[in-house]
Amino acid sequence: MPAETTNTVTDDHRQAVEGERGALVAVLLMVILGVAGIFAVS
Repeated sequence: MPAETTNTVTDDHRQAVEGERGALVAVLLMVILGVAGIFAVS
């Protein structure tokens, strides 16, 4: 039983890390597109 609990916690942590990484990539992409848009307008 403890092994199953540990695996569940590990899986939850891994999903949280992947979610944070996805959010970070999305923010960086939006910043890059914003900067590109500013240069395109000017």
